[in-house]
This record gives sequence, C-alpha cells and structure tokens, in this order.
Amino acid sequence: MEQLLSGLKAAAEATRLRLLALCAQGELTVSDLVAILGQSQPRVSRHLKLLCDAGLLERFREGAWVFYRLAPRGMGSELVRRILSLLGPEDPALERDQGRLAAIKRAHARAAAAYFRDNAARWTEIRSLHVDEVEVENALHQALADRPIADLLDIGTGTGRLLQVLGPLAERAEGVDLSREMLAVARSNIEAAGLRHCGVRQADMYRLPFADASFDVATIHQVLHFAERPGLAVAEAARVLRPGGRLAIVDFAPHELESLRSEHSHRRLGFADGEVADWCAAAGLDVQSILRLPGQPLTVNIWLASRQAVAASPSPGVSSFIPVLGGAA
Repeated sequence: MEQLLSGLKAAAEATRLRLLALCAQGELTVSDLVAILGQSQPRVSRHLKLLCDAGLLERFREGAWVFYRLAPRGMGSELVRRILSLLGPEDPALERDQGRLAAIKRAHARAAAAYFRDNAARWTEIRSLHVDEVEVENALHQALADRPIADLLDIGTGTGRLLQVLGPLAERAEGVDLSREMLAVARSNIEAAGLRHCGVRQADMYRLPFADASFDVATIHQVLHFAERPGLAVAEAARVLRPGGRLAIVDFAPHELESLRSEHSHRRLGFADGEVADWCAAAGLDVQSILRLPGQPLTVNIWLASRQAVAASPSPGVSSFIPVLGGAA
C-alpha cells in the first residue's frame, strides 16, 4: 500500500503529470524536458526526482547525459500507465507539450540526417575508425550461415555493406534506410557486386513497409545508437520476422566517448545486455547468444535473438553467452 500511495502522491501534480505524459513518448534528457516545459532546470529536476523515487520513472546516465523514461516494470509501471490512460489528449497543456516534443524530435532527426548526408560517401571509413568491420562482418556471417535464409532484411542499411556480406546467404534480400544519400551509395555498391536479388528502398525503421512475418532474418547494424526509441525499432523488426526467424543487433557495448555525440550525432553511448534483452522479450524474441568483439576503445556486441512461436514471457533472459575472439564482458 505504501508504494501505491507514494506513486499516487507523486503523480498528483500538474507538472509531474506532464512529465509522465512526455516520457511515455520515449527516452528524454533533462534538457529536452526543460525546453518543452519552459521551466527552470532545478525545478524540473526536483519533479523528476520525486517521480523516480516513487518508481514511476527510471533514470539512467550515459556519460554527461541523463535520460528519463517510464518505469519498465513493477507496480510503478502499471500505475503510471493507468494514470496516463485517464488523461485526455485534447488537454491544452498536453497538446502544447506534444507539439514542442515533436519539434525537438525533428531537430534531432535533422542533425542525424545532416550527419548521414555529409558523410554518406565515407561512411565505411568513419565506422572503421572505431572497430574493425571485417571482424564484425565475419562474426555476423558465421552466426547466420548455419541455416538457409529465404528472405533477409537489413534495417538502416547505410551503404548496403551488410547486403554485400549477407546477401549471398539469402534467396532475396532487402535493405531500408531513411537517407536518400545513403541509398544512392548502397544501390551503386549492390549493382557493382552483381547482387541482382538484393534491393534497397527508402523507409522508416519504426514503420517498415512490409507485412507481418515476411522475413527469416533481420539485421540492425550500428543503427540503434542513433535512434530516439531503440526499443520500438526492435519491436518493429520483430513484427516482420516469421516464427523461428532471427534478429541480429550489432552495436556498441556501453562506453563513455562523448565525442561520438558531439562529432557523430550518436544519441546513445552503447547498450547494456539487460536493456537489449528487455526490448527483445517485450517484442516476443529470445536472446540466444551474445558475441563480443573487443576493440580499442570500443567493444562491438552482436546480440542474436529468435522469434518465439508463442507470446513472449515478460521476463527477459539471455540463454547463452558465446565469447568471440577472446572477448571479455
């Protein structure tokens, strides 16, 4: 009862209700929330602390940035979702907040798009500054080559490099990306490689233009650290997988290189295993293995998950850990 009362008391204030409604839309920083609410940083931080202490919000730090999101589980999670279901979308304050949030997300998207546009022609070179892509490609190829692939989807295909690496394993392969500049490079690379069964198209990774259960394998390679809502991208990838289908997520382990934000528009500084497992479990996927590729200074992880034939259990779980190239956790 104490936890329930604490949660109700924390939510029973106009600014804190607005904060809960905003955080329901994804992970937001204190700066984002200050800009939306038009209140001072200390005042917003006090409200956020009360919501976190009551178990309604979750706070996590990445380098110099602090993110807030709805509590993913527990009584606080259930309570805040019930409270938000009672809020009318026509409320003027909430409507203004959502408009400002949309503007902030557009600004984030423009920054990422400008980065992709400016660097499309040397994308492979930029990636190689952080990790040996040949090692990643070989490990990913080995992980997926153990069974036939009829249909493969590469989400955030960039230059189409993964289509060149994994395309020969599939009967048909499709790549999607939001950047026209990237797709121009990808088309050129695919054509030069003679991969006529591979194609690319412009699409949003949050709204894939494919029917449910359309692919045997989906890959998300070095994309989620740019994403506003990485869990939603994972859920959308899971949607298009057939029962028994596999999702390979390639991204950085947690790190503290702030320069990747300032110089390369990274939204997130890597991901912990538990966070990825939570997204997968919520989407009906089981993480089967984690392959680690240590680098200097960054480590790349390959999380390999499979689509369940029945609804996912709410508890995440990694069934096995497979170290690659002598990598340590």
